[in-house]
This record gives sequence, structure tokens and C-alpha cells, in this order.
Amino acid sequence: MSVRVKPYTRSKTGGFEVDIRVRRPDGQQVRQRLHHTASSLTAARRWAEEKRRLLEAEVLASSGVPIKDAPTLAEFAPRFMEEHALANRHKPSGIDAKRDILRKHLLPRFGDTRLDAIDNQAVATFKASLGDLKPKTVNNVLSVLKRLLSVAVDFGVLERPACTIKLVKATRGTRSFYDFPDFERLVEAARRHDGMAHLAVLLGGQAGLRCGEMMALEWSDIDWTTGQLVVARSEWEGQVTATKGGRVRYVPMTDRLRTALAFGRGRRQGRVLVNRDGGALTQNAIRSRLRVPCREAGVPHGVHTLRHTFCSHLAMRGATALAVKELAGHTSLTTTQMYMHLSPDARGAAIALLNAPGNNGGTVQAA
Repeated sequence: MSVRVKPYTRSKTGGFEVDIRVRRPDGQQVRQRLHHTASSLTAARRWAEEKRRLLEAEVLASSGVPIKDAPTLAEFAPRFMEEHALANRHKPSGIDAKRDILRKHLLPRFGDTRLDAIDNQAVATFKASLGDLKPKTVNNVLSVLKRLLSVAVDFGVLERPACTIKLVKATRGTRSFYDFPDFERLVEAARRHDGMAHLAVLLGGQAGLRCGEMMALEWSDIDWTTGQLVVARSEWEGQVTATKGGRVRYVPMTDRLRTALAFGRGRRQGRVLVNRDGGALTQNAIRSRLRVPCREAGVPHGVHTLRHTFCSHLAMRGATALAVKELAGHTSLTTTQMYMHLSPDARGAAIALLNAPGNNGGTVQAA
């Protein structure tokens, strides 16, 4: 089936030409060509989609094939979670995020709506209702809706979505990080305050580990021979999963990270970050242990800021984008590029082009 809408140029009255094609169960194609005097292409497309649905219903009715109603979003949501998200073993954090989006946003708005009735106008109205949320949050919600409709098509309960979901524009901002003097003060404050806090600062700021990766790091992940950390797992709310990118990465240890880890080397098993009783530290426990060192160092409190610091410092020291990507475990070079504006080599090489022969050394000639 297809619907094509284009401006109607064969008449002074204007409007749009609509070409609708629907295939019968026996394979024969039914075609309708219509003229609509809508004032906008969006309105013409909405009208054309409604005409397509009516034509499809007429074709199915005349062929004797029973018309199957699409389920409502509330009826299909459990199947989406169980037979798609859970069956495909999405990360626990991703599953929880989908459930949260369904509960907070999609079910209240579309719960009683049939999937084939979620059209462009409904999506546009829904987008407008999310106006108070950040663009990234809006896109997360829209992505779940888009994926749910796609899965419904895959499962054969929806022939095709009645809408085209477009994400909103989201500006990628800069990442906050600790400058070199700030980071040094934080390292020293953490060292004085608590050994586990000191390790967390170094694992984040000099190895780029995410908080979940710090929590899941075990002594067996430290290769003392090659001087590398093997980052293979992450933890989220007590569940151990693969890393965010799903890949194992190898991060060489800095001298002081290796020295700090050497104090606990005798244990050789279990988690690296533990409390006094030997139990693994939770995310909240790590955040709590960093609160006092951050206050003493006079820097903002944030575990993930340490990872941004790692990437930023690498770029500022002249590391290549590919090296930063591999060490940080980014799945896309686009993420890495957010740090590369800090690279002195990149800036210097660009300005050096102005000094190339024929450019007058960047000087301005008086008129």
C-alpha cells in the first residue's frame, strides 16, 4: 500500500493530488486518484491517510476477509515489554526506563487508543503536551512510542503505523568536567577522607569508568602484568549486566591508580569498591562517599563528572578522537566529538592553516 501526495498543478484552484494504492488479498491492486483543496501539505496528508484507511476497509469487506481490529496501546504494552524488551534481554536499566515512559506518558495519553488510530495529528498534540520536558526526555518518550508501533507491525497486529514520528531537535551541550587543578584538589581531598572515595575518583577521572562499572569491577579484572583494567561488566540496582556499549574494553592504569589499587591487591577476589564489612558499594554509597571530598575541594558533586573529566583531559592533552572513543567505550564517534573541541592539536592545526604560504601569515593589508 502507498499514499502519495503532491501539489496539484493542472488547475488554477491549486490544492493537492492524492494517489492511493491498496492491494487486495488476491494480489490485485486497487488505485484511487483524488484531488483535495487542502491549504497545507500536512492537512492533505492527514486527509489522504483517512481515505486510505477507508479504501482498505472497503477492499477487505468486498473480498470477504474479516477486518481485524488493532489492539489499544494498553492492550499491547504488556506484550511489547514481555515479548520484545524482556525476550531480547535488554539491559535492566533500559527495561525500567521503558516501563517508566509507558506509565508516566504513553498509557495516560494513548492507553485507550487503538494503535492504528495514533496518527500524525495525535502525535503532534502529544508532542505539544510534553513541552515542559527537556528535548532529550521528549525524544526518549517518542522513541519508545515509535519502537512500540514498529514491534506491533513485526508481530502482525498492525499493518503499518498511521503516523511518522520525528524527534525534536536537541542541542548537544558541552560536558562539565573538573579542570586539572580542581581534579588534583579532589584527588587529595578524597585520599585524606576515605580510601574507597580515593579509588572511585581515580577510577572515574583517570580510567573513565561509569559508576555501574566501578561497582562491578572485581580484583580479577585487574591485569597486573600488562597494567590494564578489564572493563567487562556493569551493575544496576543489584543486577550485573554488560557495559553500556556491550563491549569489553581495556584501559591502561595510570601510575597513581595502580599504586592506589596495590594497597588492596592482597584480596585478589571479590569487588574492588567495598564497605567496611566487605559488601559491595551501591551507587548511593559511592555518591555519599564523594560528597565530603567534593565539598573540601570546592568542586561540584557528581560521579559522572569524573568520566567527563577523563575524556576532557585526554582531549586537552592531545589524544586522538579514536583513542578517546576506545578508552571511554563510546559506541559512536559522535559522542567522542563532544570533547574534541578541547584538543589543543585540533585548534592549533586549524589556526596554522592561516599561516600557510600565500595567506600572508594572517596579516591584514591596509587598504
